[in-house]
Parts: sequence; C-alpha cells; structure tokens
Amino acid sequence: MGQSPPTHLKGLLTVVAATACWSFSGVLINLIVDHSPLTPVALAFWRDLATFILLALSLRLVRPDLLRVQRRDLLWLAAMGGCVGLFHIFWNTSVTTIGVSVATVVQANAPIFVSVMAWLLWREALTWRKVTAMVLALVGTLLIARLDRPSAMSVSLTGLLIALAGAIAYGAFSLFGKRLDGNTSAWTSLTYTFAFATLALLPFQLGAPHPWPISPTMMGAFAALVLGVTILGFALYLSGLRRLPVSIASITATTEVPFAALTSYLVLGERLDGWQMVGAGAIILGVVLVSLPRHTEPE
Repeated sequence: MGQSPPTHLKGLLTVVAATACWSFSGVLINLIVDHSPLTPVALAFWRDLATFILLALSLRLVRPDLLRVQRRDLLWLAAMGGCVGLFHIFWNTSVTTIGVSVATVVQANAPIFVSVMAWLLWREALTWRKVTAMVLALVGTLLIARLDRPSAMSVSLTGLLIALAGAIAYGAFSLFGKRLDGNTSAWTSLTYTFAFATLALLPFQLGAPHPWPISPTMMGAFAALVLGVTILGFALYLSGLRRLPVSIASITATTEVPFAALTSYLVLGERLDGWQMVGAGAIILGVVLVSLPRHTEPE
C-alpha cells in the first residue's frame, strides 16, 4: 500500500534536508586530513566514536527510554553499523584520493544498487519512473563532475573502485535500515548504528599511532563533521527513510550533488559552467519524477 501524498512529500523534504547537511562532508574531510595527523581510516573511527558518545549521552540525559531497543532489531542495527563504518572508510579515502567531485559522482550511483537489490531481495517494484530517475541522476552527476572531459582528469582505477565500494556500502545501509521495526525512533537507530560502526572500525585502530591533539581550528571542523554532517544528516535521512520506499529515498539523496556544487562555490569560489547547470537540473528533474503521486503510474 502506497504512502499518502503528505507523508510522501514530508519524506522527500526530509531526505533533501539530509543531503544539504552531507554536502559539507567532502570539504571538511579534506580540510581535516590535510591539516592534522588523522588518516582517512582514523578519521572514520574517531568520527563514529564521537557520534556514538554524543548520541548516547544525550539520550541518557533527555530520553533514556530511547536507549531501549527490540532484540529483533539488533541484527539489522549491527548490519547498518558495519555498513556505515566501511562507508566512512571508503568515502574518506576516495575523497582524498580522487577528489570530492568524482567521489560524489560515484557515490550517486548508490540508488542503482539499492533499487536492484531491493527488487531482487524484497520484490520492491522497479517502475519506469524509478529507472528514468536513476538515469537522470547518473547523467546529471556525470555532467556536474565534468566527466565528459576525461582528458582533463586523472583518476586512478583503485580510487574509483574504493568509491564504488563506498556506494555499495551506503546502499546496503539503506536496505538494512528499512528492515527495522517502524516504531523504532530514528535517534535510537542512529545511536546503535554508530555504536556498531565504532566496534567494526576498532580493529583498524589497533597499533595505530595516536593522532591527538590537533589544532583548535581542526577541532572545530571535526565538531562540524560530527554534529552537522553526521548526527543531523543521518537523523534526517533515517526519518525520511521511514516515510519512503528505500529506492526512492536513495534516488532523492542524489540531491547532495547540486548542494555540494553550491558548497564548493561558496567555500572554494568554484563556479558551475553551463553543462554543470544542466546536470544539476537533470538531478532535480529525477527527484520531481519520483515524487509524483503513485496512482498516476501502473506498477
């Protein structure tokens, strides 16, 4: 049974708000890795650990009842945590290896994996609108990153494969999140997800050199990464995921690309050329396409 139009629209707007938060991720990660002893892997661990501690303490003080979780949800939360931990390693590494624009392009392919896996595993409908929206999202992100000019870019195959692995991990996170009890709070899910993500990344820290302290400026950037990009961004996304089919939520999340382009313009002074504007328009068109009422399309 489909979602009602108000619920569907609220879910779409919530996911778009999440991508606005996530659009600052690449800039902050590059800044932290370039100006601190933190490696991409270490940054993933400390980011997830700090996120878990802040969430757990906040819930303990404000809503301790939200720390209770159904036993049947623990398996899915553990799977989500493992996916988030791996995604952060792959994402951090790809951003610092092949650049924010190319990494974001590859990441935008996650809806393809999500829709195909949801169709194969749970028979979620793969309609012509979803397929068209995915094509528009792919074309749009390619144009924004200007991959139509391959001679002007130098991208390693290893970097591309790492970014692709990140897209798969992100897609799997969305799929597992959809299996949770619908009554579970987004804050509960988020807290346990990052607890398991921290545990998944802990083995990578054994024997690693201690990265602290870092400068106050980088601590500010790290705080923004944890509070704004991670906690607020993921909470909004999980909230939206409860109101939308997983494939539509993932396709809608490709709005991160035009938001990231705007962030690059405001922070780094980069400007969109004509083809990049066309690419941003293609992504927005795809989002509008999947947001149309379902009864207008035969499944």
